[in-house]
Amino acid sequence: MDRPVSRPHREVDVPVAGGALHVGVWDGAAPDAPTALLVHGVTSSHRAWPFLADRLPGVRLIAPDLRGRGRSNTVAGPAGMAAHAGDMAAVLDAFGVDRTVVVGHSMGGFVSVVLADRHPDRVSRLVLIDGGLPLPVPPGLDPEQVVHLVLGPTAERLTMRFASVAAYLDFWRAHPAFRGAWTDELEDYLAYDLVDDGDGMYRPATAYATVVDDTVDMNTGTALPDALSRLRHPTRLVTVPRGLQDETPGLYPPAHRERVLAQHPGIRHTHLDGFNHYTIVMSPAGADAIAPMITAAVDEAENPRES
Repeated sequence: MDRPVSRPHREVDVPVAGGALHVGVWDGAAPDAPTALLVHGVTSSHRAWPFLADRLPGVRLIAPDLRGRGRSNTVAGPAGMAAHAGDMAAVLDAFGVDRTVVVGHSMGGFVSVVLADRHPDRVSRLVLIDGGLPLPVPPGLDPEQVVHLVLGPTAERLTMRFASVAAYLDFWRAHPAFRGAWTDELEDYLAYDLVDDGDGMYRPATAYATVVDDTVDMNTGTALPDALSRLRHPTRLVTVPRGLQDETPGLYPPAHRERVLAQHPGIRHTHLDGFNHYTIVMSPAGADAIAPMITAAVDEAENPRES
């Protein structure tokens, strides 16, 4: 049976401090469709979102490549959660969006929380997908130790070089997170990640130094805890049992997750079995599980209950 045609999207550049962010846009079925901002993870890009886009035809989806990633990898200047939050506000400005639902996956969840804190009038609701609340990182680690603990082989990949797109796809075919979950959309996402390193080889678009800066900031900096201490937006956290290598426990081991949630009792939590950190977004089944939550958040933002 033929694979259904994915919902088309367009790509535009938005000026930000230090350059321009490359942004994917899935326009809504109607001209006045509500909007959601989608914020990807630490080594990802806007191409992570086609499964969700196919399941949200009534919503305009705006999904930037964060600075240092994808086709935004030439944006100059420091990264960090506050810088990304400022970039997201600039993207909303460029599209004339006053206030919107923000969906963040992985590091995108941390960016989303800081965006909501620093630009509270721009955010109506938050949907955080396996990210956004503190991870179990012990104090006192140096930057390299933090990156190794949180990302492991995901960060090591950024130092590798590949002879071709096919070689990069072969590298990922052996990845434990995507066993039984390989799709055409995943191939498109991975191929988009590669850039020419200038010596006849290819490398991932995300720079290792950028990942170090962002990972250290979101785990040991002050932007996230300060933002969480002032959290005022309706927020849903979605967690999954398996991590970046399809290992257990995932990013939020149960005991740690319950401790963090107890500190933020206003956050609604949903735990979805059967997924890992990638497949909760980049698989048909994951998108089937997440899309209704985003639809509900958009509906609630469009039709707030009387207090």
